[in-house]
Amino acid sequence: MTLPNTLSTATQPRPSPAALDAAASGRPLADAEAWALVGADEDALASMCHAAGRMRDSGKGRTVTFSPKVFIPLTHLCRDFCGYCIFRKTPEQAARESQGGTLYMAPEQVLEVAKAGQRLGCTEALFTLGERPEQRYPEAKDWLTRRGFKTTLEYLTFVNRLVLEETTLLPHANPGTMSRREMAALQPYNPSMGLMLESTSPALHAPGGPHEFAPSKRPRVRLRTLELAGELRLPFTTGILIGIGDARHDRIESLLAIRELHRRFGHIQEVIVQNFRAKPGTAMAGKLDADTIELLWSVAAARLILGPEANVQVPPNLSADNYRIYLDAGINDWGGVSPLTIDFVNPEAPWPALNQLKAQTEAAGFRLMPRLPVYPEYFITTGDYLSAQLRAKARSMADNDGYVQGGIQRYVGNN
Repeated sequence: MTLPNTLSTATQPRPSPAALDAAASGRPLADAEAWALVGADEDALASMCHAAGRMRDSGKGRTVTFSPKVFIPLTHLCRDFCGYCIFRKTPEQAARESQGGTLYMAPEQVLEVAKAGQRLGCTEALFTLGERPEQRYPEAKDWLTRRGFKTTLEYLTFVNRLVLEETTLLPHANPGTMSRREMAALQPYNPSMGLMLESTSPALHAPGGPHEFAPSKRPRVRLRTLELAGELRLPFTTGILIGIGDARHDRIESLLAIRELHRRFGHIQEVIVQNFRAKPGTAMAGKLDADTIELLWSVAAARLILGPEANVQVPPNLSADNYRIYLDAGINDWGGVSPLTIDFVNPEAPWPALNQLKAQTEAAGFRLMPRLPVYPEYFITTGDYLSAQLRAKARSMADNDGYVQGGIQRYVGNN
C-alpha cells in the first residue's frame, strides 16, 4: 500500500516491529505498545496496516459484513448542542420539515418505514434520535404527555415493541445515554443497542470545543452507559469519532477504555471508527474533514488494540472515493447500509449501491455477507445475551453461521 507522505516525523516512540509481528499473529497490543502507535510515521503506518490486516484474517477470516437496514429518525429534537451535528432540529424546524408537522414520528409512520424495508429484505430497524429533548423543550414534553408517555425513551420502547411484534425486522436503538432502568426496559425489544463513545478527550468539552454544550457527551456518562449494558448482558455497539479536535493519544485512550469494558463483560459487539465530515450550517462548517491518513491510522490502531475477534467497522458512505483501502487496515464490517432510507446523520453522504459494495469488497479478496443487527457470536452458540424470544427470532432469520438467510444474492442476485 502506497501512502502519501503527510505523517509527522516528530521524535516520538515508534511502534515496535516485534510488537507488530506478535499482533500479526493474533496478540493484541499491550497498553505500552498501544501508546507507541502515536509516533507512527509513513513506514510505521504501512507496517501497522499490514499487521492489522493479518490480525483480522486470523480472527475473522476473509468475510466482511454489512447490515441491511432502514434508518428511523424517531425525533430530531435534542437537549444537546454539538458543534458538528446537522441531525438536531429545534421544535419549529422539526414541525416545519417533518411529515404531518409532528415533533416525533407517529407509530404508524414508524411501521410504514419498517414494513417498506421488510419488503426490500432489510433486517434491521435502526432508531436514531436526539437525547432527552423533553428536558429542554416544553413542546416535546407536551407531545409525549398527550400520548401517555413521560419520556422519549418510554415512547421509544413502545415503538420498538411495535416493530418487533408487527414486522420481521429487529430494532437496534441508539437513544443516547441511559440509566439501568431505561436500558432494561428497551432490552426485551432490542437484541443489540448502541452508543458512540466518540472520544475521552476533555479538550472537546472546553469552551469553544464541539461538546461544550453537550452534557451527554461527557466521557464519564457515556462510559457508564456502556458499563450498564455490560452488566445487563446486552450486545452493544460503540465507536470513536475522529477529526473533531481529538489527537492520536486521545484515540488510544478511548480504544483502551472500550477494550477494558469488553474484557470485563464481553458485550462490545462492534467498534465503529468514524471520520468527521464538515456540514454547512454547523459551528464546525469551516473545519477540514478528517484526514484519510489519520483514519487509516485509527482503524489499524483499533484492530491492533481490540484484537482479532473484534468487529471493526468503517462507514463506506463517509469515504465514498476510497473506502476499499480500509480493508487493508483490518476492518471486517461496513455497518448499516439501506436500500430505502438516507443516512439522516450524514444526509450529504449516500450509501453505496450494494452491487458496488459487493464488487469493491470482492476485488480486495473478501466475501461480502449480510448480517443481523446483532452479531452471530451473540446468538448462534450462546444463550447468555438474548432472551429466548429474541434469540428464536434472530435464529429464524439467520443461516447456520449467523448471517442473513440467502446471503448477498438475496440483495444483488448473482451480479
